[in-house]
Amino acid sequence: MTGSISSVKRVAVISGSARKNRVNPHVAEYVRQRSAEFATKNITFELVDVGEQKLPLYDEPKIPSTLPSDNPTPHYEYEHSRAWSSVVSKFDAFIFVTPQYNWSIPASLKNAIDYLFYEWAGKPAGIVSYGGHGGVRAADHLRQILTGIKIRVVPSAVALNIDRNTMQLLTLREEQLQAWKDASVDDSIKKLVEELSAELSS
Repeated sequence: MTGSISSVKRVAVISGSARKNRVNPHVAEYVRQRSAEFATKNITFELVDVGEQKLPLYDEPKIPSTLPSDNPTPHYEYEHSRAWSSVVSKFDAFIFVTPQYNWSIPASLKNAIDYLFYEWAGKPAGIVSYGGHGGVRAADHLRQILTGIKIRVVPSAVALNIDRNTMQLLTLREEQLQAWKDASVDDSIKKLVEELSAELSS
């Protein structure tokens, strides 16, 4: 299922955590801003917050992959599913920004992914993970999940180390931003965006 048909390609930067107190939207916005700086003018980046979708635990009676591939949206049973389908359908690619919960991704992100199939399938995506050690286990797990639903995951991934103060204060302090700069995080984001751009052009 295709996203926008114009020459401008739309990339959703998906904030994957739904906790009340979370740093995830700030990390996702940082990734969005940096991605926009590194991309060509015909690519836009928009923040999509899983926490704002208010999706219940997956409750659709039909398996998403059994719906019509060209336009699955009206065939979902529930309005929350149709609304989420409409959001995802309009994008051409994705950057998933995920924390690591117990060596995997948040249940909220897995749940949001499970609601849909054709809205994801065939589109390119990148992965940005974060945590005390960069969230690499979550990134590995997410790559398996996305590959399984036919998303074309780019080879490069970005792993952001988050210090304890950032987690507790729920904001990106100057010290955290400087640590990322020292670790050449922007170079990693740039490489991911370049690979995503190449996929969008193919």
